[in-house]
Amino acid sequence: MNVETAAAVDERPVSRRWWARAALAAVIVAILLPIAVSGLRALLTLLLVCVICTVVIVVAAYWFLISRGAVRALAAVVVVLPLPFVAIYLIREGQLWVVIVSAALVVVAIACARRALRPTPAQSLMPEHPAPPVLHPFLVMNPRSGGGKVVRFDLPRRAEALGAEVALLSGPEHLDVTELAGDAVRRGADLLGVAGGDGTQALVVAVAAEYHVPFLVISAGTRNHFALDLGLDRKDPARCLDALHDGVEVHVDLGWINGHPFVNNASFGVYAEVVQSPQYRDDKTRTVLRMLPDLLGGVTGTGLRARIGDDTVTGPQAILVSNGPYATNDVAGLGRRTRIDSGLLGVVTVSVADTRQAVGLLRRGHGQGLVQRTATEVVVEADAAEIPVGIDGESVRLRTPVRCTISPAALRVRVPRERPEIRVAPPQLDWVRLWNLLRPGAVRG
Repeated sequence: MNVETAAAVDERPVSRRWWARAALAAVIVAILLPIAVSGLRALLTLLLVCVICTVVIVVAAYWFLISRGAVRALAAVVVVLPLPFVAIYLIREGQLWVVIVSAALVVVAIACARRALRPTPAQSLMPEHPAPPVLHPFLVMNPRSGGGKVVRFDLPRRAEALGAEVALLSGPEHLDVTELAGDAVRRGADLLGVAGGDGTQALVVAVAAEYHVPFLVISAGTRNHFALDLGLDRKDPARCLDALHDGVEVHVDLGWINGHPFVNNASFGVYAEVVQSPQYRDDKTRTVLRMLPDLLGGVTGTGLRARIGDDTVTGPQAILVSNGPYATNDVAGLGRRTRIDSGLLGVVTVSVADTRQAVGLLRRGHGQGLVQRTATEVVVEADAAEIPVGIDGESVRLRTPVRCTISPAALRVRVPRERPEIRVAPPQLDWVRLWNLLRPGAVRG
């Protein structure tokens, strides 16, 4: 270890301690400021007003989703009414500036706390492995995906210039992508890749995992969720081809649902029912609003039950099973996974059968309204023999019970050495741990 590295290691505990001090100081000032300006009674009154307005907004939003006609219109009005009411109340009481300053201090406190608790990249990011040379890469490209990115970025020509064999899914005949990839490996392909949607990715991924050949993700789909979680450039999919000549490997997990592979997630309940509708592709918003009253009210529900390890959740309106848990402690990170190598499925169930459960969602992590778990197996049962399931955005119907499992480190993914969207996962806010950082000698490394 050189001198500079040793100094950095020695300074890190001191730096973390100062960030922890700044976080706690900001919190204390944020609490004391309203008390000093307006008194404790005024602060408690303000908190009560805010709690009541929040509950009113949540209840109104729930009725907006489950109702139609005049009731839905009235609920939409009630959703926005508390906001100007709170603003007028704060202005009349002369507390608007106090609330703004205190809120800003809370934001500063959270930022400082996360800086103090932030894990190192080695703790947060998936480890990289050396990538052996690739001699016969085989790439499947769908020119229709992502609004024509394959053609727009000239991906076939660029890939062939790097020695890849390219199969375009552009003809009128239906091609079995799984068979296409399997035949390529039997002919000597030592890498498989896809420029297309996540559903197509999953089909080829299964072949790559079966034959133990590396897989290349090219971000030419519409949403590119898998590419996002790998840190790939989603604006310029051509940069993904850099992995062919300057790449590394990450070993990621692969999810399975009744024998079908998935790289992102499988959804049950409300979302799966909605995407089954023929009208969904043409008018998503109107279709969702039209179907939600029946789905949330249980009129067309299928009586879902989720067995997560030793726990059973009965009657959820929605279930999401993901290949690795999604971030839930960072608004900017919602909908993405920093790591896909934990060997665990992420599970989220939402139950909003009545107004009480809708309000209960505010108490995150408590009760049955919102359940967040990790597991190695999830079994979804239903009153119906067959249910709709959204697998990586593709709608299918599967026989019940539906069994979701995970294969740890089953897939070798070849990625460019430089990936622009890699991000270190923010830590969970643990104020007890933060307080412990203030003690000398509490931080090591």
